[in-house]
Amino acid sequence: MSEMMKALVSYAPYDYRYEDYPKPEAGPGEIVLKVKGCGICAGDVKAYHGGIRIWGTSEESRYIEAPCIGGHEFYGEVVELGEGAGDYSIGDLLVSEQIVPCNECEFCKRGIYWMCTRSAVFGFKQYANGGFSQYVKLGKNCINHKVPGEFTAEQAVLIEPIACGMHAVEKAMIQHSDVVVIAGLGAIGTSMVNIAALHLPKLIIGIDILESRLEMGKKYGADAVLNGTKCNVAEEIRKLTGGLGCDVYIEASGSPRSVTQGMDSLKNCGRYVQMGVFAEEVTADWNIIGDGKELNIIGSHLSGLTYESVIHGIKNGAIKTEGLISHKFPLEDWAAGFKEAESRNSMKIMLVP
Repeated sequence: MSEMMKALVSYAPYDYRYEDYPKPEAGPGEIVLKVKGCGICAGDVKAYHGGIRIWGTSEESRYIEAPCIGGHEFYGEVVELGEGAGDYSIGDLLVSEQIVPCNECEFCKRGIYWMCTRSAVFGFKQYANGGFSQYVKLGKNCINHKVPGEFTAEQAVLIEPIACGMHAVEKAMIQHSDVVVIAGLGAIGTSMVNIAALHLPKLIIGIDILESRLEMGKKYGADAVLNGTKCNVAEEIRKLTGGLGCDVYIEASGSPRSVTQGMDSLKNCGRYVQMGVFAEEVTADWNIIGDGKELNIIGSHLSGLTYESVIHGIKNGAIKTEGLISHKFPLEDWAAGFKEAESRNSMKIMLVP
């Protein structure tokens, strides 16, 4: 009989169960981690509420392979190594990139593994069960990184979300003369303020609707912050830029309203980066993009090639983490953790098995 562990298993929208589940075992090239912590992503919350991009409208369009164990913002301690698993030892602390690439498709072969056509992310497939559990298995194709022993649990859990933010900032190609706007100051957006500031742009403006997050934005390097419920954001940005608008608008909120706000805020030939994930389709006036401002629309997906830099940045202090995780809950109290994440009165929520 298989050894069992506790895990949060996704069966259907609103049907998540904290229950016994077979503990994974390491086969050739595989690693088993004892999970030390796992963050709740906005995508996890959307999945719980039946987000159409996760659950689809039919079996054919469904991305998630339920029942499965959610959670991709995890780190853990190596407790089992399969033959040929690599240069790791029992007791090492590891974080694994959220994408499990196939290593066979065109994008994997070109080194753009985060765009793998199989698109398997931890927590959404049965063969890639995630970190809302006591143990997690890293398959032979997983991309793993050692976590420095001096990292706190909070710092280790933040590697994945900050890496996503770094990728978006890199896609923005920030110059020293740029005015940069980051819309949505959750844990990732706030980290993007920090990372953007390292590029020394002319001005960084943070946008959110919560005063607590605006204060965090200022602590992390925003020169100015705007509350989207208390002002016309685009007008205020033009006031701060001599009537021109911003050079870069990074959308990290997942709010449809932020899209039109961003296009209105950008100057001619500006760069719009979409990083936030929407729960529904979004409409916009495409004439502004083409015939109007000749905007550059840039997508940002996951965290390609940024983990090592994030780990280095946290280690040397260039990348801040203080306050980004606002609450911690035992895994068995997952419902309270999800409720807190849904409230938007917090930053990142961490579950601890």
